[in-house]
Amino acid sequence: MTHTGLRSDTLPTTVRDFLAASIVHDADTASSFLVEDVVVVDQNETFRGRDEVHAFVRDAGAEFEYTTEQIGARRVDEDHWVVTLRLEGTFPGGVADLDYRFTLRGGLVAELVIANHQA
Repeated sequence: MTHTGLRSDTLPTTVRDFLAASIVHDADTASSFLVEDVVVVDQNETFRGRDEVHAFVRDAGAEFEYTTEQIGARRVDEDHWVVTLRLEGTFPGGVADLDYRFTLRGGLVAELVIANHQA
């Protein structure tokens, strides 16, 4: 599958830094890029506010070993960005392409929806 789009260095710093922190489960750093009333939806499970999202980032996928590679990115508009990540590892299915749909407010993440990539 070929994905075209933006290189990671053209993404907003907030998006890049949040992803980098969340990939290594650094919830404290990831939380610093969130608005207080942030909403994260991961595969239809919703987390509201910094405390719930902090726990989500800390714990999500921690029971598996996997690698993460950015395979696509696009700007929807000034405040909306989509980053496609490929995860490969010991979780059921072994490979997943996920879209991380970011909404920014005031330079911070206000909403993040994580869903299966739609080719």
